[in-house]
Amino acid sequence: MNIINAKSKLPIEFVQTTYKEYGDRVSDKILSGMLEDRFTTLRVNNIKSNKENVVKALESLNVEFEEVSFIKDAFIIKNKTERQIQDFDIYKNGEIYLQSLSSMIPPIILNPMPNDRVLDLAAAPGSKTTQMACIMNNNGYILANEIDKIRYERLKYNINLQCAKIVETSNEDGRFIGDNMSKNFDKVLLDVPCSGEGRFLINKPNTYNNWSEKQVLELANLQKELFTSGYNALKTGGTMVYSTCTLNKTENENIIDWAIKKFDIEILDTNFKIKETIKPNCKGLDKNIEKAIKILPSKNMEGFFVCLIKKC
Repeated sequence: MNIINAKSKLPIEFVQTTYKEYGDRVSDKILSGMLEDRFTTLRVNNIKSNKENVVKALESLNVEFEEVSFIKDAFIIKNKTERQIQDFDIYKNGEIYLQSLSSMIPPIILNPMPNDRVLDLAAAPGSKTTQMACIMNNNGYILANEIDKIRYERLKYNINLQCAKIVETSNEDGRFIGDNMSKNFDKVLLDVPCSGEGRFLINKPNTYNNWSEKQVLELANLQKELFTSGYNALKTGGTMVYSTCTLNKTENENIIDWAIKKFDIEILDTNFKIKETIKPNCKGLDKNIEKAIKILPSKNMEGFFVCLIKKC
């Protein structure tokens, strides 16, 4: 499989938009990152275990792994699939959590502290929710919301398995939480529903078969509504992370530019640098959006956009 074959398999509108927004060099790199399956990655659940115990368990199971330099207690698994890891007791007991490395970055950038009140506005399946509980040493309060009933049940299951006792769950429409809980939270994680372009894999058509330009535009409208709700729920001086696992400007830079014009916010530096990141595309937009990061898909990482915002 090569880039030419990738172009022929992916939705033509996606390919055209990507090359228009990024140019040939970066677009070729994006498509290259979609050519083969990504490594399985996981993190330690420090509520139930620690890195030393997990390392011993992995070694005893003949798992080849590599520690991640830029994420504490995260591992890249070299010789096992997610399904194989799920057969291990350390997974069944909730001592580890399977999660993409890119997905681990928004909670790290938000940096919730013990005793903070945190809102996770679109939380299922609970990857970032339970990660934040670990970061907070299981002290404080997290409200994890999910509108979809089936996904909500999965959220509750993962929270219980991970023993994240500071988490309360709600099965509500996230667009209205901000009005109902105005200025109630120190931190808001807004990992919005998106078109998922950063997760495309050429040999898995189910990752991109449902993509369409119409869907992107519909999601952008929803993202604006959720942003408004998250902003309203946030205390003055509080911080919010807006993140997606997609690549297009419509759902990323354009949303932040819209928010800068509509709300009293400041875009903060993420201070997070890895080789897979590039500067956002700010052509025609507020230059402060360059403080956000875009992560390109690769063998180790899914494509992601992460922006840190302060409510003034």
